[in-house]
Amino acid sequence: MKHLFKIHNLLKSILLTAIIMHSLSQLQAQKAKPSASGYVPVKGAKVYYEVYGEGRPIILLHGAFYTIGLNWGQIIPELSKTKKVIAIELQGHGHSPFSERKLSIATLANDVKSVMDYLKIDSADIAGYSFGGSVAYQFAIQYPGRLRKLVIISSTYKSSGWLPIVNKGFDHFKPEMFDNTPIKTAYDAVAPDKTKWTAFLNQMFDFAKKPFDCGDANIAKITAPVLIISGDNDGLDKIELMKTYQLLGGGVSADMEPMPKSHLAIVPSQSHVGLMMQTQTIIDYLNEFLKE
Repeated sequence: MKHLFKIHNLLKSILLTAIIMHSLSQLQAQKAKPSASGYVPVKGAKVYYEVYGEGRPIILLHGAFYTIGLNWGQIIPELSKTKKVIAIELQGHGHSPFSERKLSIATLANDVKSVMDYLKIDSADIAGYSFGGSVAYQFAIQYPGRLRKLVIISSTYKSSGWLPIVNKGFDHFKPEMFDNTPIKTAYDAVAPDKTKWTAFLNQMFDFAKKPFDCGDANIAKITAPVLIISGDNDGLDKIELMKTYQLLGGGVSADMEPMPKSHLAIVPSQSHVGLMMQTQTIIDYLNEFLKE
């Protein structure tokens, strides 16, 4: 038990250090100004969005605890050169006010649809990282007619898609771990009510501790092309990841049958947070996959 506790402490230290390093990098990154921004009323909450550029729409969904700038700061300037980028801050994150509304990926997926309705977007590409990737998977299941292509970055549609040490690590997360970090600084800079910080963190911790599963059968029904991007050591169970890709039609011998419309990219020597720092690699994959 003592050994396991040390492993959990080590995980917390590594994860938090990685988040801080990533946050510092992103805080120094882009200063692009949105062409539009605002709030969309949703059931029991309000959701903040920003719009950049013109062209075919792509919706960006951030990771847990992040803001738009922290997660997508280096990506938006490049994507918005050729696309209409709609970046959303999910419930309680960044500009989006804290709500007592129960968190679920189904509810958050519906929030994404509400933003699309508000902006009069019939269909869009959607890219989600980590927490946002789980929401993106659920969106594909709930609203298949509103999705053109799906990009999943270091994420899964079920708790068992993570290695056990990742799932167990959240059991020991505490609000004070985020004190004096760039994540807290970014939150304070834009949150409509900074006094909700601890309530927001505890809500997210509770959410992370509860197992979820969108269902293998539902994933197999996704008809939109899917690009999965994963770091080779990003905490995802690679056996489960390969099963996911097979559900999406991948894992075939493309010399003997057609190349699948869905793609899988494993980026070498990358952690969960480190992967998102590989800006040019992510941009290159996105531009190639979304070009048609």
